[in-house]
Amino acid sequence: MFPGKMGGWWHAHRRGCGEGFLGGHGFRMHGGHGEDGGSFGVRRPLRYLAYRLQLDENQASELARILDDLKTERAQVAVDERRAVSGFADALAGDPLDSAKLREAASSRVRSAERLRDAIVTALARVHAVLDAEQRKQLALLIRTGAVQF
Repeated sequence: MFPGKMGGWWHAHRRGCGEGFLGGHGFRMHGGHGEDGGSFGVRRPLRYLAYRLQLDENQASELARILDDLKTERAQVAVDERRAVSGFADALAGDPLDSAKLREAASSRVRSAERLRDAIVTALARVHAVLDAEQRKQLALLIRTGAVQF
């Protein structure tokens, strides 16, 4: 990074840039925007973690794969959520309430949340395997302080 850019970088990070990118149902960056919980890109969270955890090139490339897999699962959960909402609307549109459609839409929402939970657990196990003991301690500190959220 060019020395002239470091001042802007530090300023952005003191103001909260990069905090909370693993929020709620997946990843968020810069507070998140939109109905799906926010924009997510692998590059910024990866850069933030690579800097804070002092990752080497191999660790950074493996972490990029892990984050990309989680991003894909998060996108699928967003699609499933829109389908569930559409199912709720369809069930309510009929004159007699279609409780079977309501149950199916609610069940699909639960299955989607379980898949996301499993993906996060798998991703965390993979991250644990990639990091050394000191990096895991630093990541745990970032999680405890809220800089990284799951």
